[in-house]
Amino acid sequence: MMTPVGRLILISSFPRRELATAMTYMTYPAVVGPVIGPVVGGLLTTYLSWRWIFFVNVPFGLVGMIAALRFVEDKPGDRGAAFDLAGFLLVGSGFTLLQLGMENIGRNTLPPLAIAGALAAAVLLLAAFALYARRAPAPTVDLTLFRDKPFRLGTLAGGLCRIGFNGVPFLLPLLLQLGFGLTPVVSGVLTCVTALAALPIRTFVARVLRWWGFRSVMIGSAVAGALFIASFAILDPSTPHWIIAVIVFFFGLSRSTQFMSSNMLSYADIPATRLSRATSLGATLQQLSVSFGISAAAILLAVVSQGAGLSVRDFHAVFLLSAIIPLLAIPGFLLLGAEDGEAVIMRRGS
Repeated sequence: MMTPVGRLILISSFPRRELATAMTYMTYPAVVGPVIGPVVGGLLTTYLSWRWIFFVNVPFGLVGMIAALRFVEDKPGDRGAAFDLAGFLLVGSGFTLLQLGMENIGRNTLPPLAIAGALAAAVLLLAAFALYARRAPAPTVDLTLFRDKPFRLGTLAGGLCRIGFNGVPFLLPLLLQLGFGLTPVVSGVLTCVTALAALPIRTFVARVLRWWGFRSVMIGSAVAGALFIASFAILDPSTPHWIIAVIVFFFGLSRSTQFMSSNMLSYADIPATRLSRATSLGATLQQLSVSFGISAAAILLAVVSQGAGLSVRDFHAVFLLSAIIPLLAIPGFLLLGAEDGEAVIMRRGS
């Protein structure tokens, strides 16, 4: 709930020409958590208990609530449309069953027939919502937003790229701890380099987009990210830590570039009256790309290992397979024209 609301506040508060710069500054605090999180998590699990990973959220949550009460201005929105309960139940149930089915592929927690049933029911529910949304005056998910090409490609093609990228934060700590035998602290320090790389690139993304445009940047970051994901397959327990850190750093650069570009592209041409629905749908798809990325990586691990103990070779195979996923988004990025997303960037020479 916080992600779409926060993004809506940002997008509605700045002119489109200033959106790239505003999003850059907004995301800096969001980078701090992923930078220190793996290190603090490693320290907590090593020297205290894994339960403190959850308890530590309480003071931060309280600070966030106090800050929201103090600084966020309460602006009433459009209350003309009633809440679409039927559409909410269709979409929510569909995605829940889809996630449930994907999470259990390759595991022994549910019988295969139950997994197939959950996936089939998910498809039917989501298809039913697509038909329902055509007649509903204000559906809970506005599918007509996909008629906007930048939004469609930023969320769907960008989301597919995210799925491939979002499997790495799940796979990498497992490789470092289970495969290489590193401690949670060392694993956390190496993993946090991914987020640390996001700090410098966020300063230059807007400028890079003005130079080369969304199409070139998004294709380039997808290819670079895929190459660095594949590079994890060359690592072994004898690899020096600084080499691991370098690969993780450059993966973080390409990942952050792709994420920021797709975010800005998605809302570049959406009218102000539809921003609320767009940010809600966009944030939902981004969260799904995180869970789908982890699920896809877990499925690949289960299939490659065939239920046996995980080996370094298994992780290498999964990284190579995961590197293919961002490349599948490139045909979508090729559809972008020079004018797409022009509202949020000032191209060189324009």
